[in-house]
Amino acid sequence: MKIQERTGAGNHRSAAPAQPAMGERLPAPPRERKPALAALAVLLILVGALGATMLVLRAGDRIEVVKVTKDIQAGESVTDSNVTSVMVSADSGVDYVEWSKLGSLKKLKAKSTIFKGSVAVGQMFGPKSTLPAGKAVVGLSLKEGQYPVGIKEGDVVAAYGVGDSAGSTPSDDATGSGDTSTDTGSDTPIVTDARVTSVPDAGGDATISSTNKQITVTVDESDAAALTRAAAANQVSLVKVPGN
Repeated sequence: MKIQERTGAGNHRSAAPAQPAMGERLPAPPRERKPALAALAVLLILVGALGATMLVLRAGDRIEVVKVTKDIQAGESVTDSNVTSVMVSADSGVDYVEWSKLGSLKKLKAKSTIFKGSVAVGQMFGPKSTLPAGKAVVGLSLKEGQYPVGIKEGDVVAAYGVGDSAGSTPSDDATGSGDTSTDTGSDTPIVTDARVTSVPDAGGDATISSTNKQITVTVDESDAAALTRAAAANQVSLVKVPGN
């Protein structure tokens, strides 16, 4: 009887499902490896690092070029006093004039007015002086008092006719014909907006006498004849006007 009870008890125990011990984890299924995704992640990291490196290198690719510090009029050349050097990012699409080529640039002429603050590019200069269509260059020989003190290249001026013969002509006294072709005195300027393109330095070769100075101006072609006649008679005076 005792043997049977033990056996029955043992059978009863083996028939009951085994319960996991408290705190034990169930076995997890093995993870599936995805080498393609890992390779893609590595590739993206490399591409990002390469792009950042290229940006840094591009930002550091700078060149020294010519910058204009004073207005350069058409037909004039650069000098040590009207340009300086600046650093810019290299760009194959822009024909910058590199600072190392300044000596060669001094031999060329500005094709048109180059304003202060501009970075020089090759298309601004040429071997010859060229004038815009409809413009003319007139030379004036002026005494002190016929031009404003401190007049300089690039100034905008008006040219007035002056002189003791204002309002009369020699032909009036001789023949009474009433010809007023040499009437130079008037409240109306001969030229309203001439641009000074050349002013000699003090004591330069352009000084004709102790007081006369040669000044070159660019005017509309239609005004050139009248201004030339007044200049030949030494009956013209320059006045600075708005626009400077």
